[in-house]
Amino acid sequence: MGLSIAEKIIRAHLVEGDMTPGSDIALRIDQTLTQDATGTMAYLEFETMGVERVRTERSVAYIDHNTLQCGFENADDHRYIQSVARKYGVWFSRPGNGICHQVHLERFGVPGKTLIGSDSHTPTAGGLGMLAFGAGGMDVAVAMGGGAYHINMPRLYKVNLTSKLRPFVTAKDVSLEILRILSVKGGVGAIIEWGGEGVSTLSVPERATITNMGTELGTTTSIFPADEVTRAFLEAEGRGGDYVPMASDPDAKYDRVIDIDLSALVPLVACPHSPDNVRPASELKGVKVDQVCIGSCTNSSLLDMLKVAALLKGRTVSPSVSLSISPGSKQVLSMLADCGALADILQSGARLLECACGPCIGMGFSPNSAGVSLRTFNRNFEGRSGTADGQVYLVSPETAVAAAIFGEITDPRALGEMPEVHLPPRFKIDDSAVLAPAAPEEAAGVEIVRGPNIREFPSGRPLTDEIRAELTLKVGDNITTDHIMPAGAKILPYRSNIPHLSQFCFGVCDKSFPERAKAAGESIVVGGSNYGQGSSREHAALVPLYLGVRAVIAVSFARIHAANLINAGILPLTFADPAAYDRLNQGDRLALTGILEGLERGCVTLTDETTGERFPLNCAFTPRQAGMLRAGGLLAYTKEMNS
Repeated sequence: MGLSIAEKIIRAHLVEGDMTPGSDIALRIDQTLTQDATGTMAYLEFETMGVERVRTERSVAYIDHNTLQCGFENADDHRYIQSVARKYGVWFSRPGNGICHQVHLERFGVPGKTLIGSDSHTPTAGGLGMLAFGAGGMDVAVAMGGGAYHINMPRLYKVNLTSKLRPFVTAKDVSLEILRILSVKGGVGAIIEWGGEGVSTLSVPERATITNMGTELGTTTSIFPADEVTRAFLEAEGRGGDYVPMASDPDAKYDRVIDIDLSALVPLVACPHSPDNVRPASELKGVKVDQVCIGSCTNSSLLDMLKVAALLKGRTVSPSVSLSISPGSKQVLSMLADCGALADILQSGARLLECACGPCIGMGFSPNSAGVSLRTFNRNFEGRSGTADGQVYLVSPETAVAAAIFGEITDPRALGEMPEVHLPPRFKIDDSAVLAPAAPEEAAGVEIVRGPNIREFPSGRPLTDEIRAELTLKVGDNITTDHIMPAGAKILPYRSNIPHLSQFCFGVCDKSFPERAKAAGESIVVGGSNYGQGSSREHAALVPLYLGVRAVIAVSFARIHAANLINAGILPLTFADPAAYDRLNQGDRLALTGILEGLERGCVTLTDETTGERFPLNCAFTPRQAGMLRAGGLLAYTKEMNS
């Protein structure tokens, strides 16, 4: 039987296990990336391992999230990351050089290689034919130290694309269409491979938009073939030597096959507050728009920006709309300036922001009270924009421009004829903002710079046979890591200060939670289905750990968050009968018993000591995960294994 692209890369990097779906596998990792919202913690964790130098082929630290410097905190974190990168062999992308996923696509991604990053949208590199995973900072730290990356062998989905996109219909609309089909949890436990004759009509930036948005499906990752389109992109970047063809075998088998006719798609919009709340743009005509944001790691490529410039040329932004533009990299911004497209953007009345994540992570440019904001981003979770009652819609750059011009949601085909836009055969190469690490012989003399905001991260405790604690918080379905540990300009500067950060934990759900959890000493959290979807931020596990959360019981978990809980030493359990969720109440006293034996047999017992009811819980972990929980988390387990 033939192999898919993902199976070929997995087989070439397999360190432990076999490719039986659901079984634990360990992969050798070629590249890692971090960004500054998660990077400080990842490098603190790396330092505890005592490894003198990273052991990957390439590790890159990006500064792209916490770029608003309203106090010393972000600047101190950047200095720490720069110094630790120089000492340990990590390349450092300076603030202003661009968004990690866009820059990595341009300068470092290699078909057929493996990549993990401490950012959930790391699968963007799948647009180049990489096998790229979002992961927690501890997993990235272990990979930098030469350790393997463990996941459950995913199922394999295939999306066959036929025909080609019509004018004003885009890769973003392809992403929204697959979200409409599968939902935000329909890809959990699966890798999506994109294929079919329609693939050849999509550029690498368009493919990267689709693999970026695959994260919102809950997928393990998404991947495209590496073909002549890929070769042309790498040659334009001066990296033709990195090209390796990657294609699935004709007789490869998939667990599910989905067909999408590109010519049948129309401009789509994801309505508040979920990426899968998708409707045609034409059905939303007349919805007044206050703000439009174009950029993010999803839609900030040169191709996207050239289309935006061409559509804005000679037009003026509506007086009722504030329009921001965030180019994805210094390369993109420089080329826009050189060809005159930047002038067309600015003359329309748009506001130029720096080459960073910016509004997508709630770092500035929040909408007005109850304002409608159309964004070319990947997430529209409630409150993520920085405005609690902001109404965020996800759209393509073309639909965003139409809204900015007309002042309301409009099918972009109302703009008339789509201008011809082509990528140049050669991109402008300038890597001066990517700093090389010190040579090994110089590393010992490099001083690590630590500011006063950088605190130690909490450590988990070895697991005991029983946990008796209060149910301090009960939440519903699709709770995101933004709910658990919000982002935004007021909070992000404290990503390296867990004690301060803890006061914001679950603030979107219940502002009283931090104080109640502290008062309880130890506690248990209960959630619905797809608990922990969204960002890979391990702070959504580390902060509850600091607040005394010993276990989370849910109907189901998002993959990365469940892994982060185990890494932190928090026990993630699922209901054997989902109906049991309804019979637990916040404030109940709960008891988990037979835990250590349960790690072996896959089941533990939950007793609600307030009502007297008993419930079986699933406790299915790999031997490695069980060992991590017994030890009190990944770092303790790693030390135990190495002692």
